[in-house]
Amino acid sequence: MTHGNGGFLKAVQIVLVVSGLAFATAPAAQKQNAQARRDARDTKQEGRKDARKEKVDCKQASNKSNAECRQGKRNTKQEARKDAREIKY
Repeated sequence: MTHGNGGFLKAVQIVLVVSGLAFATAPAAQKQNAQARRDARDTKQEGRKDARKEKVDCKQASNKSNAECRQGKRNTKQEARKDAREIKY
């Protein structure tokens, strides 16, 4: 009867070792994902600054209305979002 328990204990040991390896690699992956999120957030922040500047420049240079310059700002922000998605994923 002891032989049957040996196989079970061996299986439990294998499961514990494999799960331990999975937990050991998880923190490294989390750090990498966190860095990617930070980089993406920074990219979006820069895009917002650029969009604001573009809108101000548009209004000053062309004497255009707020509505006329709005689309340029939207396009700039959309490009920043796209770049951030490429960084994250």
